[in-house]
Amino acid sequence: MENCTAPDFTVSRADREKLLGQRGMIIWLYGLSGAGKSTLANEIANVLHHAGRLTLHLDGDVLRHGLNRGLGFTEADRVENLRRAAEVAKLAVQTGAVVLCSFITPLNSMRRMVREIIQNGDLLDVYVSCSFSTCASRDVKGLYAKAQANALANFTGKDSAFEEPDYDPGLVLDTDHLDIPECTRLLHEAVSGRIGL
Repeated sequence: MENCTAPDFTVSRADREKLLGQRGMIIWLYGLSGAGKSTLANEIANVLHHAGRLTLHLDGDVLRHGLNRGLGFTEADRVENLRRAAEVAKLAVQTGAVVLCSFITPLNSMRRMVREIIQNGDLLDVYVSCSFSTCASRDVKGLYAKAQANALANFTGKDSAFEEPDYDPGLVLDTDHLDIPECTRLLHEAVSGRIGL
């Protein structure tokens, strides 16, 4: 951007990672509302924390109460919501933290944008796969009931599209058929080898 120059920082990412004894990475969990994204992020954060790893969880609902307050659920607002989240994750990974991101990220174009922002091999994208009917039966937040009663506009999977990935995600966790402990184990397997120095 014109008239903006990044300074040369004295403390590098490598310095921070050495201090923590871990390599930073970003785990981006996406899927329908109720698929288990936030639950899995919370579970893996707990496992990593007890293993002495520093984590940060960026959750879609939490960011919409602060940084992304004021953004709605139009496609343009969803893109901006995810762009900001990806940029924050990109900054946070420089600290050496394992950054857990749980966002619906409904369209392949949005997932491409996230991958373009987060580069250098820092990203593990995880598709938390679960059918609309199973998510609706869980209805953890009561959103499916609201959408069914037409009290919630632009609901993903009903009024607003959710696309299956058109590429091979880093990991697919099928919460229709696998329970949370098993999904957490598989995610930990995928992550543990990548965060050690």
